[in-house]
Amino acid sequence: MGAVVGGLLAATMLGLAACWVAGSIMVGGHNSRVAAATSPSQDIRLETQDGVSIAATFTPGRSGRSPAVLLLHGVGASRQATAANAAWLASLGYAALAIDFRGHGKSSIKPRTFGLSEALDAQAAFAWLKRRQDNAPVAVIGISLGGAASLLGDTGPIPADALILQAVYPDIRRAIRNRIASRTSVGVGYLLEPLLSFQAPLRFGAWPSRLSPLKALPRYRGAVLLIGGEQDISTPPAETRAMFAAAQGFKRLWLVPTGDHAAICNLVSPAYQDHVRAFLVQTIDSPATGDQERPL
Repeated sequence: MGAVVGGLLAATMLGLAACWVAGSIMVGGHNSRVAAATSPSQDIRLETQDGVSIAATFTPGRSGRSPAVLLLHGVGASRQATAANAAWLASLGYAALAIDFRGHGKSSIKPRTFGLSEALDAQAAFAWLKRRQDNAPVAVIGISLGGAASLLGDTGPIPADALILQAVYPDIRRAIRNRIASRTSVGVGYLLEPLLSFQAPLRFGAWPSRLSPLKALPRYRGAVLLIGGEQDISTPPAETRAMFAAAQGFKRLWLVPTGDHAAICNLVSPAYQDHVRAFLVQTIDSPATGDQERPL
């Protein structure tokens, strides 16, 4: 009996250690290659409230007072992933700012926190863009992690004039469970998820319930466009619909018929551009001709 108990204890400890290692991999930040900006875009550095250095690329709009869009990438990506859409938005006359979250791209290497600390990066970028565009309306396109970061700040959601939330998880527990289940089974997802989710207090100083864009979204009263995928098993359509239901102001929902989570995060299709452009025109207006663009 003693040998059996000992074996079970050893297996349990080994399993817990493996989950801790898996968690460490999930939150580990690192740099990645990002192509240098080409004119008229400019690479800049921003500093967050907690002193983290954030890499970003600014693309001017039609004027120094044009409406603007802040682009926030997903986990494991960088502003490279949003470069095509930033260029497209600038071609419409919008100013565009794309950043690398901490622990991504060319920003400072810090742990990834699935929206908690990244909210400080989003806030710093939003404030810079508001100043740069002379307080013109600013919309945010938040992709997966980026959408969470736009909602999970300690002081509430980012005060954007409009939000586009693209493939955004409703809460961290479901996000982890879905991803485990997609690689194994639903049962394994329910078994292993708590062993990862409840590392949050040790790693981030917050309980998993704090990482809930779904709970945070009702605090945002501006216009929201929710984009999800009918075939996305990481953020299933039912979860995107729940996010849509939680939004309190003017809102729109678009569920893309095909494509997995990665495809929904990386949309650049004409249909995507049509939905985004229509929403921006409705909420922050079209860029107007007028004053000349000013230097940084």
